[in-house]
Amino acid sequence: MTKFQKTSKEILLLNDNDNIIICLKKISKDKLLKGLNIKLKSDALPGQKITKHKIFKDEPVIKYGTTIGFADSDLEEGQVLTNKNVLFKEFEREHNFCSKYSPTQFINEKKTFKGFKRKNGKVGTRNFIAIVSTVNCSATVVHEIASYFTKEKLKDYPNVDGVAAFSHSTGCGMEQTGEPMSLLQRTLAGYIDHPNVYSSLVIGLGCERCQVGGLFSSQNLYESSNLKTMVMQEIGGTRATIEAGIKCVEEMLLEANKCFRTEESVSHLSVGLQCGGSDTFSSLSANPALGKAVDILVSFGGTGILSETPEIYGVEHTLTERAISSEVAEKLMERINWWKNVYAVGRDVQINGKVSPGNQKGGLANILEKSLGSSMKGGTTGLMEVYHYADKIDKNGFVFMDTPGFDPVSATGQIAGGANLIAFTTGRGSCFGAKPSPSIKLATNTNLFMAMEEDMDINCGQVIDGEKDIDEMGKEIFEEFIKIASGKKSKSEILSLGRHEFAPWQIGITG
Repeated sequence: MTKFQKTSKEILLLNDNDNIIICLKKISKDKLLKGLNIKLKSDALPGQKITKHKIFKDEPVIKYGTTIGFADSDLEEGQVLTNKNVLFKEFEREHNFCSKYSPTQFINEKKTFKGFKRKNGKVGTRNFIAIVSTVNCSATVVHEIASYFTKEKLKDYPNVDGVAAFSHSTGCGMEQTGEPMSLLQRTLAGYIDHPNVYSSLVIGLGCERCQVGGLFSSQNLYESSNLKTMVMQEIGGTRATIEAGIKCVEEMLLEANKCFRTEESVSHLSVGLQCGGSDTFSSLSANPALGKAVDILVSFGGTGILSETPEIYGVEHTLTERAISSEVAEKLMERINWWKNVYAVGRDVQINGKVSPGNQKGGLANILEKSLGSSMKGGTTGLMEVYHYADKIDKNGFVFMDTPGFDPVSATGQIAGGANLIAFTTGRGSCFGAKPSPSIKLATNTNLFMAMEEDMDINCGQVIDGEKDIDEMGKEIFEEFIKIASGKKSKSEILSLGRHEFAPWQIGITG
């Protein structure tokens, strides 16, 4: 993809079939738009959509050649569009399963990063010790243990990235069996046995529903020198468990510090793809550029994990046509239909049309328009598999994991599945980090990057500014994958983000 052909410095036409144009800067009412001979009917802000010609009531509004909604009334040429005059409603979409699948063209060149090779063959980008609670009742204890190991105390262990606590708000007062418990258990297990974790200490209270023993049995986990457990009611309570936990971690640190980074194949990189605080520019810069980086990663044998199921709704047909098989395509549609017909029925949530106030201010009318940009993060290669939340990712290439759109919950599922990096695009300015996997923040526009440079790793606004094209931006992102995977600190790590973003999806009843 080349540099965008701007009609002027003020507006952008994305596709010849579009009936809207994108405003790139603030434009005043009655201004004549050069090149299109259109006069604005009202003031327009950066990112807003403007009608290219008259659109009649109930006609589709087309962006990037894709329907993003329908006109609520006759819309005049030069009219500014918002979520109020672009209606969200259901419509039929063609599902040509596998019609655009083509095998990945692998690059016959060795590409490496410096990672931590584990005994099971997995490779980490970081070297953490994890303190994991089975239930909220042991949350304070795991955080107290982790907090003891300050930066000053860890100076003697230069090969250890930190001691991280992972607590949550459930584990009891929930269903004893079934998917809610299974989901929690596989999420916890995914962190306990993550490639970015050298060793783990798992702590329960003793009377909870998510028992340490039940967790280990269901997830085939076994105590070892790298995996220890404690039960507070057996050890003697809060203080005794904290003291015992600190002593246990001190022993783990000695062994973890013996790990060194070695040159490993990029095929071991598994990147969770996230977007938050999206705006109109998300689909013009950061998301397609990240998609290009994913294509490069996949061509070297790596893995890109697209998620946030409500945020592909409306464009899911563009993913099913890339599926390697009808079975994979059907898995994706089963997840979409579960959200629409079971989980979110009658709820005021994204998949039923309405996006967040921040998305609306950023120029996005509804979930169809947001999904158009969100799906671009997945690049263009074949869809190799579809996973339930926190399932172990066992296929390389481009894959999909069913998660909510809420970033901490979605990223938690991806990391539990094995993502050892997170790539996060944002147009409004999301502040996010994730342990034990570093999060790389990609700003969609230059104004955001400059305003929040302490949080943003890469300025994808260079595409909007005409300084780089999508291919160039994608290569820059991919090279940043290598640098951060090899130990360079991301902005979110420098700010110590990720201490409280572990958020397993709670889908069941609390009773």
